Amino acid sequence: MFERSSEELAINKLLILYVLNKMEIPLTNSQITQVIMENEFVNYFSLQQFISELTDSRFIKIVKEDGKDYYSLTQKSIETLEYFISRIPDDTKEKIDLYVMNNKENILKETQIKSNFSKVGNNEFIVNLKVIENQTELINIDLNVPSNKQAKLICDNWKKNAPDIYGEIIQLLINK
Repeated sequence: MFERSSEELAINKLLILYVLNKMEIPLTNSQITQVIMENEFVNYFSLQQFISELTDSRFIKIVKEDGKDYYSLTQKSIETLEYFISRIPDDTKEKIDLYVMNNKENILKETQIKSNFSKVGNNEFIVNLKVIENQTELINIDLNVPSNKQAKLICDNWKKNAPDIYGEIIQLLINK
């Protein structure tokens, strides 16, 4: 079995903390995995073990939202990262910084703009639309629509245009 030094294990855990810090928002396990795996820093199984160990030792906490688990930094991890950040190789930090710069907007949309719908009766669907910022709901709308097709269309349009729609709603409420 391939053994890693304790230094390498620590750096890999710091890497996860660095990703969460750079993103500045809680991330799902799959989002963390995507960042790490796309940059080929750690294999999948080791990554899952590191996330579990960081959670168990309270370096990252789990926030449950809409049935999903999101991982975020604790004060302990922020202090640790500040102290040990120099141990992460500069080229690795640069790769993460570049990845975050190129992908943060899409990840933000994924975690802050939510839409779903459920059937509540014959020809009756409830669509729920949300915008969340810093774990605070900015807007939460429930709409009753008559068809599955309309519900899907509303959800798709919300995902594509939520910031604009939210802005227009606020303007309408302020100006009327």
